[in-house]
Amino acid sequence: MDEEKRNDDIQKKLIWCFADLIEKRDNTTGQHIKRTSAYVRILANELKERGIYNIDEEYVEKISSAAPLHDVGKIVISDAILNKPGQLTEEEFEKMKEHTVAGKEMLDTIIQEVGDQDYLHFAYDMALNHHEKWDGSGYPQGIAGEDIPLSARIMAVADVFDALITKRCYKEAYSYEQAFEIIQRSSGTHFDPVLVEVFLDKKEEIKRAG
Repeated sequence: MDEEKRNDDIQKKLIWCFADLIEKRDNTTGQHIKRTSAYVRILANELKERGIYNIDEEYVEKISSAAPLHDVGKIVISDAILNKPGQLTEEEFEKMKEHTVAGKEMLDTIIQEVGDQDYLHFAYDMALNHHEKWDGSGYPQGIAGEDIPLSARIMAVADVFDALITKRCYKEAYSYEQAFEIIQRSSGTHFDPVLVEVFLDKKEEIKRAG
């Protein structure tokens, strides 16, 4: 293994550990980053196989490497909000939404410090935009359609699906079929319709990864 490859591997492992540490602050999410990363890989790989959005193997690898960092900005959110046993108030939700911009700012700093690693640019886009919605009703920027980076549109599907099938302090877990139905109903509003179609076609593989 050459020195550049070794250093890149070390950076990625450190980032995985960092993301895992942040996730452990939220006692409701369990293995969220591992499952969402698996869903992202499945969806991106299927897009590649079908020739959709001009995705190649390099894209699949980079987006999969970036996926664990999508919630890195939650480090700035208080434990009282992250682990509140019930629905957030409007004020608390506004604070929670700040994790998108915080994640973007943190990743911008990391990019400047470690160099121009492509997968970190994907992580930047995903952290900032994974709560944007296809119809423009998301946050933090309210952008819509293909103005939302593809990596973030893919992460949005993976993130919401995992939230649905996971028990949280404010809700019980949905069944896989209920979660798939909600994803389907949200096609064209919350999610890119093309991604929803591909995601639903991979139900069995998604279940195995859950």
